[in-house]
Amino acid sequence: MAEFVDPIEQLTLNDIEIGARLVAALVHSATKFDAAPIAWPQLLELARFLDPKDAAMARAEVLGIGMKLRFVAGFCKANGYPNLASLAVHPASTDPGDAAERRAIAACDWSQLPAKLADYVKAARAAVPVRLKLRKERPAEVSWYAYFTAHREACKAITSNDKKEVVNLVMAGLDPETALRRFLAAKAAFALDSMA
Repeated sequence: MAEFVDPIEQLTLNDIEIGARLVAALVHSATKFDAAPIAWPQLLELARFLDPKDAAMARAEVLGIGMKLRFVAGFCKANGYPNLASLAVHPASTDPGDAAERRAIAACDWSQLPAKLADYVKAARAAVPVRLKLRKERPAEVSWYAYFTAHREACKAITSNDKKEVVNLVMAGLDPETALRRFLAAKAAFALDSMA
């Protein structure tokens, strides 16, 4: 019998694809800037710069970065690398993070990373439930709009800026209700992190 995974905590194909690009961006940043912390918005911009034609990367939002960083941390742990995700910091954070972890990241030999990352991505994709099929942007927007109009009270906290990340989650295969719950959980965590 398969192990139950809360859909809010389930990695999607989008989390995996963006997470893999964040691994590359974090390694680039770590080697170029001596493992200095990087704020989430700057990390996304760096990843977009490194892969400017990637449509999924272009749609990525700061509020959705948590699950992608979970992928990064899982990859590092599975392959015996220091945790690259520890370099990514909340935009409001002034905490430079663990100095020992940063030194380990700076000293790490990343030469085997491409092959190990490709293998990890392949295994992570295989672990994604079949029901989480990728959708095109327009059908995802239509699905979200139908849910939104039928559940206005539940969606009252969603602004037009928030809609982009919710649609990203629907595009990643989540149903609109689960996408809304995952987005609201990420938004609450983001707000808590900004107060810390």
